[in-house]
Amino acid sequence: MSPTTKLTPTPGQTVGPFYGYALPYEKDRELLAPGSPGSIRLQGTVYDGAGHPIPDAILEIWQPDSEGNIVHRTGSLVRDGYTFTGFGRSSVGNSGVYTFTTVNPGPTRPGAAAFISVAVFARGLMNRLFTRVYLPENEEALAADPLLSSLDPERRHTLIARRDADGGLTWDIRLQGEGETVFLDFEGGPAFEGTAAGGAAE
Repeated sequence: MSPTTKLTPTPGQTVGPFYGYALPYEKDRELLAPGSPGSIRLQGTVYDGAGHPIPDAILEIWQPDSEGNIVHRTGSLVRDGYTFTGFGRSSVGNSGVYTFTTVNPGPTRPGAAAFISVAVFARGLMNRLFTRVYLPENEEALAADPLLSSLDPERRHTLIARRDADGGLTWDIRLQGEGETVFLDFEGGPAFEGTAAGGAAE
C-alpha cells in the first residue's frame, strides 16, 4: 500500500442494541432458582436522558453471596438451579424493566456496605458503563463507604436501592439528565475492594 493512500475510517458503533442475538442465554437472570430460600428479586427500569425507558439494554451483575464471600465457582452460563456463582445477565423488556433473582449480598469485610456491581450495555453507548447498587439498610456503613462518601449528597441516592414490601430491591438506572446514576471510571482496580471503590466516580 502506498504511504500516500488514505483510508476511510470505519464508522464507530455503539455497544447496543446489536448484542441481542449472542448475549442472552437460558436462566441468565436467575443467580439461583426463583423461590429458593433467601432469594430476592432485584428489579428496576433503565431510562435515557429524556426520561424514556430504554427497551433494549442489557445489565450484568457481579456480587458476593449472602455471607459476603466472593464466589469462585463455574456455572453462570449453564445454570443448574443450585450453584450460586455471583454473576447474572438480564435484558430489559419493551417497558425498559429488568429483573434478577438473587440474594442480598453480604459485606465483603466487617463494617463495609453491601453492594452489587453492575455493568450497563445500551444503545448510544460507545462502551459499557459500570456502577453499583447498595443495600439501603445499614446507614452507618453507607455513610462510611469510600465511594458514597466521595459523592455530593444529592447524588448518593442514585446508588442506593429501595427495599420492597416483599423483601426485594428496586433500583432504577438513569443514563443522563436529572437524577443521572453515578457511573465509575475504573483504573484497573478490583470491583469489590480498593480506594474509591476501584475507580473514580463520574
